[in-house]
Amino acid sequence: MIARAKGRYLRVSPTKVRQILDLIRGKQVPVAQTILAHLNKPTKEKIVKVFDAAVASAKLKGVTEDQLFVSKITADQGPVWKRFHAATFGRATQILKKTTHITVELDLKVK
Repeated sequence: MIARAKGRYLRVSPTKVRQILDLIRGKQVPVAQTILAHLNKPTKEKIVKVFDAAVASAKLKGVTEDQLFVSKITADQGPVWKRFHAATFGRATQILKKTTHITVELDLKVK
């Protein structure tokens, strides 16, 4: 592992994030950036922020983008915000606002 970045407590469901992460897992960094640039999902901005942080961390170590690939990328469940709203017959129903932790690890590609 050359570089790692984490985004924690992001206000989006992990299942929505995993749909996007499956597209870029194992890809080279320029290819993954192109895929993320052409996606039409609102969740991608949060993923791009964490992904760019990992790439910037690798550049600080003297590695170019062309030498890197996405070795590990995960979306784990974070804490759930519990809210209530009124329902019929005087009841209250629960609203679960899920959060996620995104981890991106980049490594050198093997030739």
